[in-house]
Amino acid sequence: MYTDSSYLDWPFFDDHHRLLAQELTAWCEQHLPVPHDDVDRACKSLVAMLGEGGWLTYSAVDPSNVQALDVRSLCLIRETLARFDALADFAFAMQGLGTGAISLFGTDVQRQRLKETRNGKQLSAFALTEAQSGSDVANITMTATREGDSYILNGEKTWISNGGIANVYCVFARTSDERANGKGAKGLTAFIVDSETLGFSIKERLHTIAPHPLATLNFDNVRIPLANRIGEEGQGFKIAMSVLDVFRSTVGAAALGFAKRALAETVARVQSRELFGNPLIELQMVQGHIAQMALDVDAAALLIYRAAWTKDNGAARVTKEAAMAKLYATDHAQKVIDTAVQLHGGDGVRSGTVVETLYRDIRALRIYEGASDVQKIVIARQVMQDAAKQ
Repeated sequence: MYTDSSYLDWPFFDDHHRLLAQELTAWCEQHLPVPHDDVDRACKSLVAMLGEGGWLTYSAVDPSNVQALDVRSLCLIRETLARFDALADFAFAMQGLGTGAISLFGTDVQRQRLKETRNGKQLSAFALTEAQSGSDVANITMTATREGDSYILNGEKTWISNGGIANVYCVFARTSDERANGKGAKGLTAFIVDSETLGFSIKERLHTIAPHPLATLNFDNVRIPLANRIGEEGQGFKIAMSVLDVFRSTVGAAALGFAKRALAETVARVQSRELFGNPLIELQMVQGHIAQMALDVDAAALLIYRAAWTKDNGAARVTKEAAMAKLYATDHAQKVIDTAVQLHGGDGVRSGTVVETLYRDIRALRIYEGASDVQKIVIARQVMQDAAKQ
């Protein structure tokens, strides 16, 4: 399979990143893909495999030696896994996103829970979205009412990845209602909720064009101890945005992995498939398509690893850089994969082929963790804020 690994020589990476990419590629070649006939079972199996392989140690901080998450490693892992198996990428990503708030803001006691997610013994989930508050996080209506040393949670969350199979959920709820004066974001708080907690239930399992464990969660007078609160009251929006600031670039990295696989499949196709007595690649129009695919792949990689490098080198926030990386990488991966389908002809839409599967896999990435149009708003606002400081 065609693989251009020259990007690992870019100055964004250190030697340990290059070694990580090489070792994970070798592991993927031996273990992926896995059967997807039972998605829940496949995800649980993948988390266990990733834990045994040691790859989940990158998904959350080490409770015994807390250091910043290495965003470049997160991106390299997601990119590599996505090239081999989209569900493997999903399984890894949710272990990181689901525990991101604990990694970044948890207490020492709370971080002890990361031992189980880092070794693949427990699955985690990030419960932020509601029916009326996807990209508009400040519109969350789920409530958390303080009663002594406890909180009582009521409401619903929807489109929650790992919903129904996760053991631990990071849940965002409203502890004060300041929406009337335009300060809704300031009334949110983050909590840890165990799947076995009384009053917590799965209301509905959700099904998509690229199957993943997704669900609507119901909280009916769910009582959790004060010790399960992450950070202080009212810090929920800050916590959520900080987590997304780290993991948004990795969504672009997953899209990059999809695009690289589509390019590899297409290179093989146009070299072996003949048209009018010659290989497809001899047609100038096909060469133009291949050139554009390669250009989109490299441009996406540059934006992704710039954002990751910037975060790893001490930037407090990389809101603009991460938004640019996710927006460009996901939108252009869609174009790369669409071109791959076109150049595969009828086989491109044959159910179960690699490029047909990629065509379904990529679409959700342009929606979750901030839809493409929302990323444009984020970028524009950041540009205007930067301009105002000059």
